[in-house]
Amino acid sequence: MMVAMIYGNGGLVWVLHALFFMVVGGSFVHGDGGAWLHAHATFYGADQNPTSLGGACGYDNTFHAGFGINTAAVSGALFRGGEACGACFLVICNYNVDPKWCLRRRAVAITATNFCPSNNNGGWCDPPRAHFDMSSPAFLTIARQGNEGIVPVLYKRVSCRRKGGVRFTLRGQSNFNMVMISNVGGSGDIKAAWVKGSRTRTWMPMHRNWGANWQANVDLRNQRMSFKVTLIDGRTLDFVNVVPSSWRFGQTFSSLVQFS
Repeated sequence: MMVAMIYGNGGLVWVLHALFFMVVGGSFVHGDGGAWLHAHATFYGADQNPTSLGGACGYDNTFHAGFGINTAAVSGALFRGGEACGACFLVICNYNVDPKWCLRRRAVAITATNFCPSNNNGGWCDPPRAHFDMSSPAFLTIARQGNEGIVPVLYKRVSCRRKGGVRFTLRGQSNFNMVMISNVGGSGDIKAAWVKGSRTRTWMPMHRNWGANWQANVDLRNQRMSFKVTLIDGRTLDFVNVVPSSWRFGQTFSSLVQFS
């Protein structure tokens, strides 16, 4: 498969020049050796602003978080209690199964930014089903206009390619620090995080509050802050003094470091 990647509107856009796959015993085999998995997809209401679909991950605006408009709410099988927030998937409409509504040789890379609860969309998000409730721009990249139903898709995890560094948005008050971590490259999904103040000198573990929001019950006001982040795939990066001592709650700071 030949894929060209460009950045547009602050998010990741995938343009497929050619997409070749073949069916072997009912399963799809992809040229890079990765396994395609089966799922289904629907889309959010067309009149809903796709930049606001941060939902259960806590992203206030998907452009602000660095994800653009190609986003999706994913079922519990994929969401993993919020662990999947920021993860990237390549999704193809399964033309062999539904040639009426699927666009042939079209794919879209989406970021998981929300949770699709059980009993939503007729039960398609119930365990153990894998399901993507996509933004309408992302959905209409792979499916025909006018389809208000459900389409079969193939999907696989892909590496997230982000523009700029990892971002840290400071929330909370006094000794309750909650940090939204966004625009994360690599696998995109965070397993663990730590924070260190310029006067504390030791790494303090943070705990997932909800979605992409991590908390530490410590007062770090008037201190420079550093963060350490470990992704699900095990890669770890340090973000040293990414937040100046003059920081205030509500501000976002972007690092110069990014996962590849």
